[in-house]
Amino acid sequence: MAAHRRLIQARNRLLAHRARHDMREWRVKRRERTRQLIELGGLVVKAELIELTDDDRAVILGLLIEAATELKGENRDQQLLLWRRRGSRAFAQNQLADRS
Repeated sequence: MAAHRRLIQARNRLLAHRARHDMREWRVKRRERTRQLIELGGLVVKAELIELTDDDRAVILGLLIEAATELKGENRDQQLLLWRRRGSRAFAQNQLADRS
């Protein structure tokens, strides 16, 4: 019984190794998309939107839709510049806090 279990574990390790190193185009694109989604979720956390909205996903989506509406308006470039500056400052502050 123990030998059978070890064999199954070895097979599972082999399959996991193959999955990690699978370089088929669709799999690589899927990994890239997954990484992007995780990073974007991290930005939501970093902006403290989860705590500020009590994890109300409808509110978070509403905020994002509002931002998209702003970007479709006439002041797109000005709004992007403002948000880029705020985001850059936030990243810089986080890096300083991480070093401390």
